[in-house]
Amino acid sequence: MDQLTQRERHVLEAVIQTFVETAEPAGSRTIAKRYDLGVSAATIRNTMSDLEERGYLYHPHTSAGRIPTDLAYRVYVDALMSPTAPTMVEQIRLRQELTAQHTAIEELLAKAAEVLGLLTSELGIAVKPSFENAVLERLELIEAASDRLLMVLVLQGGLARTIFVEVQNRLPREALADVASVINERLSGLSLKEIRSSLRDRLRDATGPARTRELLNIFIEESDHIFDIKAGDTELVMGSTRMLTGQPEFSSNEQMRKLLEITEQRDVLADALRARKEPGISVTIGAENFDPQLSSFTIVTSTFQSHAFRGTIGVMGPTRMPYDKVVTMVEHTSRLVGDLLLQQPK
Repeated sequence: MDQLTQRERHVLEAVIQTFVETAEPAGSRTIAKRYDLGVSAATIRNTMSDLEERGYLYHPHTSAGRIPTDLAYRVYVDALMSPTAPTMVEQIRLRQELTAQHTAIEELLAKAAEVLGLLTSELGIAVKPSFENAVLERLELIEAASDRLLMVLVLQGGLARTIFVEVQNRLPREALADVASVINERLSGLSLKEIRSSLRDRLRDATGPARTRELLNIFIEESDHIFDIKAGDTELVMGSTRMLTGQPEFSSNEQMRKLLEITEQRDVLADALRARKEPGISVTIGAENFDPQLSSFTIVTSTFQSHAFRGTIGVMGPTRMPYDKVVTMVEHTSRLVGDLLLQQPK
């Protein structure tokens, strides 16, 4: 990245802010009128020409104005913008929405993505946290039918997951209680990942009647399936695309079609969010996205931590977005989601 002079920084910032606000290419006269840069329109025009030669701006068609490139937005996010904290009204609304009877992680994330999209005018997105490091609090076994058991995994953090287990014959309640007791004694306090890798060794010497051993053997043989909990049918949570459809970038039918196609490919978006492994805020702009289908979009995300779970929440929108507001709003929402989940009983 080239070293920019102070004047170039000011002009580049002015062009970006003007384009974000107006969605129109910024010309030197417009910049001179909107900003007190202390130089003439001619000087601004020359500076913009220099910035274009170095890849920060470009001419759309025959317009006299210029538009920021992905590189310009990257410089803006990394070095130029002044983050704008969410207003008190926005903070209150967000907290009220997220504390209104949304206790399960899935419900909380769905609401957070929805409200985040509304407050930023972008598409709110989130990835449900992985349960790999979830810690088993206790296991309950309930007879559902003569050949089926309902297994309830209660995890630290107030989460519960149910799984049906097939058995050959009806098992007496005493056998279910004995197996649950053995499982809880030997596996409680371990993560699901630890359980899957060591279950056979931990249950190998367990003793008891034949029916107890029969059920324990089922746990041993099917441990990879039983203790491999998925977050749901899909890991991706999305708000409403309505917030994007009104933006100029999607005014044509072709542009709208591309937007709908990418939002329908949930695996692409989920992979894009899962790739963000580092804690904190992450901004991926245009061609920086690993999938070419996302080259017209910016994805702003932040990770949140709750007990043993780590998830990701953020927004997706066109590269022309108010980064100074969006980044802080995503960061604030992520922190709030993590705090709310931590407040749930263990």
